[in-house]
Amino acid sequence: MTRFLFLNNSMKTFFFLLVLGMTTQLANSQFSKTLFNSYDSYKFNDISTRRFKHADLMNYLEILKKSLGDLIQVEQIGSSAENRSINLLMLGTGKMKIFMWSQMHGDEPTATMGLLDLLNYISKNKNSSEIKKILSETTLLIIPMLNPDGAERFQRRTSQGIDMNRDALRLQTPEARILKATRDRFNPEIGFNLHDQDPRYSVGDKGTVAVISLLAPAYNVEKSDNVVRTRAKKLASELTLVLQQFVDNHIGKYDDTFEPRAFGDNIQKWGTSVVLIESGGWKDDNEKMFIRKLNCVGLLSVFHSIATNAYEKTSVDVYENIPMNTKNLFDLIIEKATILFSDGRSSIIADIAVNVEEIHDPSGTVWKGRIVDVGDLSVFSANEKWNGTGRSIDASLVEMNDIVSIEELKNIFQK
Repeated sequence: MTRFLFLNNSMKTFFFLLVLGMTTQLANSQFSKTLFNSYDSYKFNDISTRRFKHADLMNYLEILKKSLGDLIQVEQIGSSAENRSINLLMLGTGKMKIFMWSQMHGDEPTATMGLLDLLNYISKNKNSSEIKKILSETTLLIIPMLNPDGAERFQRRTSQGIDMNRDALRLQTPEARILKATRDRFNPEIGFNLHDQDPRYSVGDKGTVAVISLLAPAYNVEKSDNVVRTRAKKLASELTLVLQQFVDNHIGKYDDTFEPRAFGDNIQKWGTSVVLIESGGWKDDNEKMFIRKLNCVGLLSVFHSIATNAYEKTSVDVYENIPMNTKNLFDLIIEKATILFSDGRSSIIADIAVNVEEIHDPSGTVWKGRIVDVGDLSVFSANEKWNGTGRSIDASLVEMNDIVSIEELKNIFQK
């Protein structure tokens, strides 16, 4: 303290800001750990499956409106092609506007579940210092389900057969027009574009599943940086640091090739700093309940970082150094199995790749395996690997694209 007294004013200011920044970042880290560890106490328990529909969502929002009271406003901002309401949720009174939209693709609901958890946390902790800070410094603008017709069918495209994320220029779908009009109405500084990706993306050459992948989209073919995109990269860096505490080596970076028809790229171009969040896969989490938790914890943590301006001190290098998404992961590889052919005499030694998929039949939705590759798969990774050495299987059971019983495979290779 004595030495500090002899520093000139500029040096005192520098050290004060340095200590303040370190203190703020430490507080943000502690906040995210608390969110993660206490998740079960605020998880929105009314939702337990990804296959919820628009009517279900509206019921969930009614429950949350009662618990949030005056903190939330719900406004119908338009209707889908099949006349289902599209709604905007508004919370907070701050100058910094944060816009987020989920389920642009109807079969990508993970972030929607995370948003319900997030709202439930706010309702239960409205008097905490972190929530008071977020709601006083920011305004949260949330479209929880942008494609309700697609959600009704659990399909990617709208009821008119259009991939809405390729309709940012022509604006032919009512859903795309609603998204564009809402962005233009509020002109938010920050945006989060919330999606699901194939659960079998992997992280670079690590061979680990990409549970979350991030992108600060390009706004031109040259992939240039400006103030808007640089801020997006800082936010993506901040989100990476939060998530690395819980799923290190499981965060990938999405390809940033400019797509002139996509909303993320264009909203970045129109002046809102956009971060794309893609929810990928996690072992034994077909319903993506763990990944929904990561969405909730990550978003709330970044909101607090925005409210305290802590993200501004985060280097874009964190984002730039995220390994790229790769596609060399299967759910299961049975290694070096003996495959017997129908003549009874010929056989080969081969690896067998199986992915677990949702299969729909009259009894409902079930999870079964599909044979997706056979041969030398030594360069691929898998969520699970079985040793097939010395075990035999009839070739008719492992034909390409066949649906197989995982239990039957276990009987052959694990007993």
